[in-house]
Amino acid sequence: MKTLRFILGDQLSHTVSALDGADKARDVVLMVEARAEAVYAPHHKKKIALILASMRAFAAELREVGYHVDYVKLDDPDNSGDFTGELRRALERHRPNAVVLTEASEWRVLEMQRAWVATIEVPTRLLADDRFICDMAWFRRWAAGRKTFVMEHFYREMRRKTGVLMEGEQPAGGRWNFDAENRKPAKADLFMTRPLHFSPSLETQEVLSLVATQFPNSFGDLEPFWFATTTAQAEAARDHFLAHNLPRFGETQDAMLEGEPFLNHAVLSMYINMGLLDPLDVCHRAEREWRAGRAPIEAVEGFIRQILGWREYVRGIYWLNMPGYPERNFFDAKRPLPDFYWTGDTKMACMQAAISQTKQHAYAHHIQRLMVTGNFALLAGINPHAVHEWYLGVYADAFEWVEAPNTVGMALYADGGIMASKPYAASGAYINKMSDYCAGCAYDPAIKAGPRACPFNPLYWDFIGRNESKLGRNPRMGPTFSTWRKMTEARKAEIASDAVHVLAAMESGDL
Repeated sequence: MKTLRFILGDQLSHTVSALDGADKARDVVLMVEARAEAVYAPHHKKKIALILASMRAFAAELREVGYHVDYVKLDDPDNSGDFTGELRRALERHRPNAVVLTEASEWRVLEMQRAWVATIEVPTRLLADDRFICDMAWFRRWAAGRKTFVMEHFYREMRRKTGVLMEGEQPAGGRWNFDAENRKPAKADLFMTRPLHFSPSLETQEVLSLVATQFPNSFGDLEPFWFATTTAQAEAARDHFLAHNLPRFGETQDAMLEGEPFLNHAVLSMYINMGLLDPLDVCHRAEREWRAGRAPIEAVEGFIRQILGWREYVRGIYWLNMPGYPERNFFDAKRPLPDFYWTGDTKMACMQAAISQTKQHAYAHHIQRLMVTGNFALLAGINPHAVHEWYLGVYADAFEWVEAPNTVGMALYADGGIMASKPYAASGAYINKMSDYCAGCAYDPAIKAGPRACPFNPLYWDFIGRNESKLGRNPRMGPTFSTWRKMTEARKAEIASDAVHVLAAMESGDL
């Protein structure tokens, strides 16, 4: 009996369920580079190259251990350009007795798979993706009956469930959360070791040439290309972070520095999300660094919370609310995405820094995404679906299951509070506190009104004012609205006028 086992580009794990029980002598592993998957969102050139190069490397790894891999390259003249067409062609080539799939991580592709199960001519099994720490049945039981889905509550349950950073029934270090220690601004003399960079292999160089030819107008810089593309390289990048950056990761994980895109961040999320690293294994290794005395508890707990807590939580939120979650628009925001999100051509130093490094590296850390580019889009009333498509395309680690909740729910509050208890809105003072961007900016965060004022300042209070009916009773925003209501009508009119000028400058490309 021959089985066709179809593996996707974010399922690059030797333990993926589609390989369970495989007969290497008879079965065929199908892997496909599909143009439709490269263009359904405005993907960064580096992201396309990372996925294709990693797929080719994974196929080679499978062949080395005895699998028969049928690999369809993007420029194969017979490539139909999409998953369905290539599955049909593979069925004709191999005439299998069965097809086995692992559930896709994105709703759009899962719907394709369900259609295959219903329509193709041979028995087809769709298996759960068990590479996540929390399966969806467990998450649904946890979520049942809850009016709010507080990540901290979920995170504690995951700690208990897995035993990670636990001492019996108690949290290691005596506390569940060391976030208060992890919100310090960084200084330029912060000791940092950049993430491990890799020279492209000959196969990867071929992919870079292919992407340059096939997607010349896609967003971002293709080179220099330094991402890991093999399991061994991803593991080396993991070990490098644990040894060199984890000890200093914690206290400045929310900080931003001009010209320092990585600080002490792990830059491992793309490898975890593609399957090259196992998330629970990464958590266990980080915990061992603390138990061995090589990293402080606040750094290790903060890092583990991002994986064991946040990553698993947003996946649950995504599947609990699909389909339709990316179209949520609580504030009825309608403005188009400004051109400078694509060019980085803006006088706002923080936006320029975050977008420029995104163009260069297909990467920005979580505070740049949440409190700079996301915060601006929230305050300016940018259509959340347009922002969602931008985030989905431009970051190497962005797959819809993780990106949509982070963008639609966390950054834009477009889901009306499913994820966040209040919008993550802030004026220029926050960016000034957590970064050194403002020192060289054309605008001044200390100025509250007029053309020299940081654009975040009038936009923040304008956002508060125009959304009082939707947010005024939010208990976490009581002090904010108390301040707003005490303002004179003249001050409120000044804010509205300044906001109009900021938005006009945004639309004209002069912000």
